[in-house]
Amino acid sequence: EHGFRLPSALDNRPLRFDEFEARIPQFIYVSATPGDYELRVSQNDVEQIIRPTGLLDPKIDVRPVRGQIDDLEDEIRERVARKERVLVTTLTKRMAEDLTDHLLDAGIKVNYMHSDTATMDRVEILRTLREGKIDVLVGINLLREGLDLPEVSLVAILDADKEGFLRNRRSLIQTIGRAARNADGEVIMYADVVTDSMKAAIEETRRRREIQMAYNEEHGIVPKTVRKAINDISSFIAEAEKTVGSKGRSKGDSLGHGAFYTPDESGEGGVPETVAPEQTLAEQLEELPHDELVRIVETMEEDMRNASAVMDFEEAARLRDAVVQIRAMLEGVSEDETIERLRSQARKGSTFASGRKRQGARFKK
Repeated sequence: EHGFRLPSALDNRPLRFDEFEARIPQFIYVSATPGDYELRVSQNDVEQIIRPTGLLDPKIDVRPVRGQIDDLEDEIRERVARKERVLVTTLTKRMAEDLTDHLLDAGIKVNYMHSDTATMDRVEILRTLREGKIDVLVGINLLREGLDLPEVSLVAILDADKEGFLRNRRSLIQTIGRAARNADGEVIMYADVVTDSMKAAIEETRRRREIQMAYNEEHGIVPKTVRKAINDISSFIAEAEKTVGSKGRSKGDSLGHGAFYTPDESGEGGVPETVAPEQTLAEQLEELPHDELVRIVETMEEDMRNASAVMDFEEAARLRDAVVQIRAMLEGVSEDETIERLRSQARKGSTFASGRKRQGARFKK
């Protein structure tokens, strides 16, 4: 009679944005770069600019596009000599890969990261950067990584004058902030003209820098680079790879699965090297916040479904093993119990689907 949807589905449809607004009388928007809508509807603005560490927003230098690669190479070598790291943002995958190849040929330890890089590979690449096994990371949209890398003292923005999503005011401010964890943080924008977005981002960074400088002077604070432990799930990845191997599946030798590029002794190109785990799986997981583990496992589950959809069952199985281990740790049960629960859910349908059925039955009565 009703097809695939009960009448109650109308009551449980997603709200339109105006309907959502009407039901929520108060909002608190939290953002480093609030959007136009948030600024328009906000009745009060509260800024939290002062950092207790005294760290200043980075200095910004605008340089011409002509000769940018040679100039960038010189800047990278200067940071490498100081045992610091560099982030470089490009606009295309091809440019990221070509720049990486060029820097490898120049004898610089570098890797790239873009949308084709798997989630687990991203974690490993970021760890190798923090550990100094690579000195430079080239990327496109480094904003989505949520990078917090105190070792990074230079962020280079190529084609900074090309207006668009990755070069608008908010994106530039966020990209600039990647160098704000280091006391010697600096940003170089390579551009032939100063766009409105660049001008606004530079002015906002200058404003924040001056506020922090005044506070530091008043309270006698000397900025110091943040010291942060290198804690992530790379050892968990290595453990998951061992589990995959023990069950007779190939580990895979592609770049990113516990590997990175480093120049050979002659400086002629790069070869992959293996990263050895430093902590046990249990020790590594215990160091991660619960919310971070939940976010990681949800991302892995999405990647697992995507791999299964394109019939990459080997990758899907590898991710499944990883998900089971994290879920078991989060829920405080054995892996066998976790597997059985997941199988039971698969047979009966998801928890969300079951809830919808019960809700529909209640409305029907």
